Amino acid sequence: MTLDFYSFAKGVVKGILKPLYRVEVIGIEQFPKEGGVLLCANHISNLDPPIVGITAPRPIHFMAKEELFHVPVLKNLISSLHAFPVKRGMSDRQALRVGLDVLKQGHVLGIFPEGTRSKDGKLQKGLSGVGFFALRTNAAVVPCAIIGPYRPFKKLKVVYGAPIHMEPLRAKKASPEEATDYIMDHIQALLDQYQ
Repeated sequence: MTLDFYSFAKGVVKGILKPLYRVEVIGIEQFPKEGGVLLCANHISNLDPPIVGITAPRPIHFMAKEELFHVPVLKNLISSLHAFPVKRGMSDRQALRVGLDVLKQGHVLGIFPEGTRSKDGKLQKGLSGVGFFALRTNAAVVPCAIIGPYRPFKKLKVVYGAPIHMEPLRAKKASPEEATDYIMDHIQALLDQYQ
């Protein structure tokens, strides 16, 4: 039932946002067609989750700030869109467990490693949680760059990069912080290339 609702919601939102922001999608052919995927994008607007959701070829499970789940109607809506709560500003073991399960079950986990929106549009330092997921699973890690501005009828680009090779970092037992920095470098490279 939720997958049907997800598809329906995706179609509705796509019909509104894609023409409004003249969304251009680049690199989608590189997105893995199956298996666990850790999708890591920069964060410049509250509209980033729906924009990534309508451009990605597979359903995405997003971590969403816990406060959103305290609003009754919103809680039901975002839960049926595969979102799950995360406590911000602390290590949330339950959210980490859910995220690992999503990846191990072969689904797509969407994360904005900066943790919050960038006020100036520049890529901020990523949080170590994304490195934790990248190192603890064999999921493909896909960098994504959202290139604004979010202005009606101005072109918005969503760029999907090739999956990042994490094996060398897993082999040398890199720290989550090192893995996060490595992923952020790939997102920055997409921003530099397509801005």
